[in-house]
Amino acid sequence: MSELLYWLDIFGVVVFAFSGALMAGRYKLDPFGVVVLSAVTAIGGGTIRDVILQTPVFWVKNPIYLYIILATAILTIIFIRCPKRIPKRFLLVSDAFGLALFAVLGTEKALSLGAAVPVAIVMGTMTGVAGGMIRDVLCNVIPMILRQEIYATAAILGGALYTLLSHFSVPEHIAIVVAILGALMLRLAAIYWRVTLPAFQILEAEDIKKDP
Repeated sequence: MSELLYWLDIFGVVVFAFSGALMAGRYKLDPFGVVVLSAVTAIGGGTIRDVILQTPVFWVKNPIYLYIILATAILTIIFIRCPKRIPKRFLLVSDAFGLALFAVLGTEKALSLGAAVPVAIVMGTMTGVAGGMIRDVLCNVIPMILRQEIYATAAILGGALYTLLSHFSVPEHIAIVVAILGALMLRLAAIYWRVTLPAFQILEAEDIKKDP
């Protein structure tokens, strides 16, 4: 089981690093900027999670993650020379895979360290969304988690599904896969059908007067 978790974690790092590299390409960053954006996207959420849980930071303990991020950034630069020609939805889809993977794996790690269920779900959500938030802030873009996008909701669903299935003693590998697919399908459905949450809006007095 630990081997499955390890390879899923590696895959999540690759997907998020690729997402960060694509974003860097859209904003014409230099190679160093591509690596930085790939790194913060891939390991930002997990770093914050591990610091809060007071456990060794995963990429400090195992530097292979840094090599994978560097390789992903370099290969993206070499093989994808015109990021603007790639549909924006492709960036959203790759980000959705990373979100689903990290939300569930982050929840699993928090639970394995003895965190309470609500705390574990929050840690999983943070693992999934924090890297993308840092990426968007560095690119001067409003993070998706702060917009109407169904983003954090998908991460919460993944973490909640995993804890629920674990509570009913579903085999761990099945619980992880089902939870990842649940979060991924919700996020992909929101992207495909452009489903959003209602926006909170405070109308000014002038706007109310103009409203017939």
